Amino acid sequence: MTNILLIDDDPLITRPLAQSLTGHGYTVDIAENGKIGLEKALNNRPDIVLLDVMMPEMSGWDVCKELRAQSGVPILMLTAMSEEIDRILGLELGADDYITKPFSARELAARIKAMLRRVVIDQTPVPEKTVTIGNLTVNFDRREVIQNGEQLTLRYKEFELLTLLMNKKGQVVDRAEIFDLVWGTDWLGDTRTLDVHIRWLREKIEDDPGNPVLIQTVRGVGYRFITGDG
Repeated sequence: MTNILLIDDDPLITRPLAQSLTGHGYTVDIAENGKIGLEKALNNRPDIVLLDVMMPEMSGWDVCKELRAQSGVPILMLTAMSEEIDRILGLELGADDYITKPFSARELAARIKAMLRRVVIDQTPVPEKTVTIGNLTVNFDRREVIQNGEQLTLRYKEFELLTLLMNKKGQVVDRAEIFDLVWGTDWLGDTRTLDVHIRWLREKIEDDPGNPVLIQTVRGVGYRFITGDG
């Protein structure tokens, strides 16, 4: 059975949410502030974390940052903030998705279902342990990326994007396929999320991120990975 950790200080939200999720067959544990939530997330190893932003003791941003440094558990941010910069901050700190309050129980259930499907795909064995293209080497088992002999620090989704594009080297991968394989087929979030992650990835692997050579944009379609020498 899937275990969900709900970190939120508002009982008017946590009680009906827990009841709804239980009705969908999940087990739900509630943490009433960020500090307790972080401890439970690290000690109890839930399958998914639903994380509010504005909380006492420790904000959702801080919990997300600390948790992501130690765990790859899927994180869904629950935010009342509608500004794009706030949503991007959550993704930058390592959240996998976000949902803006108020939201329906049906929409939340769809997001959770998509995230669980993504976890199953991620756990599927890959045919090769390492892939090397040009000066980049990816080790799938250790989730390591080496460029010019130096190890790069990539966020979870950045790693997924890079390995997808490298495994399809030279091919144009359209946006719909990327969302299917990296975010899950039921992705309901902002499609600009992909562009943000591509920008972050370019900043780490391109010599000149403003004029990318490795990850090329195919306008109106998607992206293509090529070696620096073409």
